[in-house]
Amino acid sequence: MWGGRFESGPAAIMGEITPSIDFDKRLAGEDLAGSRAHARMLASEGIISKDDGQAILKGLDQIEKEIAEGSFVFKRELEDIHLNIEARLAEIIGPAAGKLHTARSRNDQVVTDFRLWVRAACERTDQGLRALQRALLAQADKHSGTIMPGFTHMQPAQPITFGHHMLAYVEMFGRDRGRFEDARKRMNESPLGAAALAGTSFAIDRDNTAMALGFARPMRNSMDAISARDFALEYLAACTILATNLSRLAGELVQWSTPAFGFVKLSDAFTTGSSIMPQKRNPDAAELIRGKTGRVLGDFVALATVVKGLVLAYGTDLQEDKERVFDAADTVELCLAAMAAMIADLTAQEGKMRAAAEPGYPTATDLADWLVRVLKKPFREAHHIAGSIVKLAETNGVTLEQLPLADMQSVEPAITKEVLAVLSLDSSVNSRMSLGGTAPARVKEQIAYWKGQLK
Repeated sequence: MWGGRFESGPAAIMGEITPSIDFDKRLAGEDLAGSRAHARMLASEGIISKDDGQAILKGLDQIEKEIAEGSFVFKRELEDIHLNIEARLAEIIGPAAGKLHTARSRNDQVVTDFRLWVRAACERTDQGLRALQRALLAQADKHSGTIMPGFTHMQPAQPITFGHHMLAYVEMFGRDRGRFEDARKRMNESPLGAAALAGTSFAIDRDNTAMALGFARPMRNSMDAISARDFALEYLAACTILATNLSRLAGELVQWSTPAFGFVKLSDAFTTGSSIMPQKRNPDAAELIRGKTGRVLGDFVALATVVKGLVLAYGTDLQEDKERVFDAADTVELCLAAMAAMIADLTAQEGKMRAAAEPGYPTATDLADWLVRVLKKPFREAHHIAGSIVKLAETNGVTLEQLPLADMQSVEPAITKEVLAVLSLDSSVNSRMSLGGTAPARVKEQIAYWKGQLK
């Protein structure tokens, strides 16, 4: 490969540290696509003959078939996917294979392959997120009126519906989809033709190859084209935020499935037993999704650390980019599939949810709002009055609904029996009619909106 520059071969240890074929063989499809586009362009511009171009394309087709059938032999001594394919092409078609590398370098070749791969990964992740949103939406549709406690600081705050809670994650994962869409749009420029770093003296048509590979345009600066890995960092950043959001949902599933909460039941398909305690039903799938967040974050930090000290244009340090991206992609795609299946599978325990919404005086805010709306109290004064009434109910060991009207009037004489109409869980939930609120009517509106978005 190195031609006549070196008199002796590399040290044996280089045979261990240099090869990347063990992992970059995943780029075979992208490498073949890039080579086809490059060969066609070279032939159309008269840089190589039409016959050589056809021979190259025919040889690449045979290599693709061999890889698909599993008969292609990947050789570590050839270092990477690019040289493995080029060497096999030479075995098939002879010296014409060497013409394929005219006007390109492994530098622009590898980053073209990698951009194509990451672009496809963005699309796969979007599909996984879409499936998860649909599973969440189905639960929301089923439970638009199912009352549960809403928490702040892990304390009961106000009653909400389970459907409203599920829709919160639909929104969250919708933003994740937007991040991958934005990342895909920014990375969709072709580095092919930038060669080693300075471009090429051959009269190539970079628009031709960019269009053939589905890129929006060629990159405008050859040095940036070779050295840029911010597209991979942006993809990993989006993966990290997604993994964090998945971890939040997974944490709730772990919590909700405990006997102490009992809000949801996970089937045998997504739980495991204990080696010593026969009664256990452990939410291992949710726990593993939660745990893998650290792995994805580590992938992002690892690549950011590699890139941060690199001067332009290319350094072999950048060989470290692919394993981190491959690992993150595999992880988030698996977690998305598992979470979507788990959400579709779970059973909401409506009675447990409603019972848990009763304690903690969750309709105290409704009492304060009534004082503002009916008695025209300033909210801060109403807040103080409501707090005093809650304290009185707590002392008497009753809910706000159960507290006698006379006791309320001992705190605020102007309170009338009409206040009782706003102190139930149902009335509280139904009253939250502001845009984005938990009222079942609003939840149904949001469900209709998302059904339209997810068609």
